Parts: sequence; structure tokens; C-alpha cells
Amino acid sequence: MTFDLGDGVDSVVNYILDNLSPVLDLIALAIGTVTDAIQSLLLATPFPLGLAILVLLALWRVGIGFALFTTLSLLLVDHMDLWPPMMETLSLVLASTLVAMLIGLPLGIAMARSDRVSSIVRPILDLMQTMPAFVYLIPAAMFFGLGAVPGTIATVIFSMPPVVRLTNLGIRQVHVEFVEAGQAFGCTQMQLLFKVQLPNAMPSIMAGINQTIMLSLSMVVIASMIGAGGIGNTVLTGIQRLDVGTGFEGGIAVVILAVILDRITQSLGKQRAGVWRVLFHRAAHRRAVSTAAA
Repeated sequence: MTFDLGDGVDSVVNYILDNLSPVLDLIALAIGTVTDAIQSLLLATPFPLGLAILVLLALWRVGIGFALFTTLSLLLVDHMDLWPPMMETLSLVLASTLVAMLIGLPLGIAMARSDRVSSIVRPILDLMQTMPAFVYLIPAAMFFGLGAVPGTIATVIFSMPPVVRLTNLGIRQVHVEFVEAGQAFGCTQMQLLFKVQLPNAMPSIMAGINQTIMLSLSMVVIASMIGAGGIGNTVLTGIQRLDVGTGFEGGIAVVILAVILDRITQSLGKQRAGVWRVLFHRAAHRRAVSTAAA
């Protein structure tokens, strides 16, 4: 006797299509609104303004060397006529990362606060991370058709596990002394979370967000197979035509975007965490001084 798992999955998919179409339409509307808004804003930004924003951001967060690299690399992208596709890809990455954070951060917090939730969610995350990326394209296309929306949804599923895992890990690794100090000052559970645990877990959380962005960037290229657009179309065209030059240009544009996003998000995590830790220690010191004086 054999058990055909594929038939069971097909039955579930057909049931969802037959009975949950309004829910699917609502999800598509919400994600489509976010994606279209970000894409419209980025595509409406002229190249000189977009270049200036990214270069100034690189200069502020990383340094003059990386700002120079950003300038030269983006000029190369524009010279290859890939600036609009890059903005489309960036919009998909930003939309996917935003949705992944909205779902993943609360889920990671819930895992950190409950071992039962953690034991339930962890196998699901394992499945999401190890399932071949191309598999996500099939239900996304069946439920939501072709275009940016199914591409964004498939990207969210593929890229969300790191932010969930590292949010959970970061909160669990907050020093006991910090938690005890917050409790001694009379913090409620919510105050303890937002004023002590999350600020001190910020390096780990930002590392999760960084990895989510990187996975999103890799997945939106694959998602071009279902009409997600962007630089993925350039790479896909190179594959279909066996055009090494076109594929190489698309690949270089993806690498440039990945490096820029990676360095900027890494710098955000390191510096922001330091500021929050200093503020917490100052607040704790002032509270201790005022208590001793009283």
C-alpha cells in the first residue's frame, strides 16, 4: 500500500481555490497595494536623485570608500540601461522584506516568550528554508496568477525564516542582568520587551533582517519566471537565448544591489544597537542614583 502525498496536496490546493477565493483576493489586494506603491515611488525617482540618495546613505552609514564604490557601480548599472529593472527588483525586495518583518518579528517574539510556540514553529521554519525555491512558485501562481504579487508572496515565504529565528535567538540571549535590572525598576512585561530585550537583541534582529533581504534578492530573480519582473527578466532572457553577455549584465546588477543593501543594513544593526545599549545604561544609572538619593 502506498500513500500519494501529492494527491493530498492537490486536494488541499483545490479546496482553497474553491472555498477561500475572497481571502486570497484580499491578500493579493493588500500585498499588491504595498508593492505597487513602493514600485511607483522608485520608478518615478530619476536616476540622478536616486544615485544621490544611495551615495549619501552609503557615505553616512559606511564611509567614503563605500560611497565611491556605490557611485561607480550605479553609474555602471545606468550605463547598461538596467536602472529601471533594478528599481523594480528593489521594490520587490523592500515589499517582501516589509511583509516578512511584519509577520516574522512578532512570531520571533512569541517564540522567545514561549517554548511551546517555539517547538511548533521551528519545524515549519525548517520546511520553509529547505524546500527548493522553485516549489514556491507553483502555489503562488495558482492562487494569485502571474505578476509581482505572487512573486512577492513566494519571496516572503522563502526569505522569512532568518528574521524569525534570529529575533527569537536575540531575545533569548539578552543578558539576565539586563532583564533583572528592568524588573527591579518595575517594568511590566511589555516595557521589559520594548525597553530592555528588543534594544539589546537588536544586533541579532538586524542580522536576521539582513539575511531576509539577501534571500529576498535571490528569490525575486527566480520569481521572474512567474512575471515578477525586474532584473530577473534580464537574467531569464539571457538563459532563454543562451546570451552570456545579457545574463552576465543582469548578474552584475544583482550583485551590486546585494552589496549595497548588505553593507547598509549591517551598519544599521551595529550602530543602532550601540545607541540603544548606551541609552539603557544611562537610564538605569539615573534610576539607581535617584533611588539611592531617596
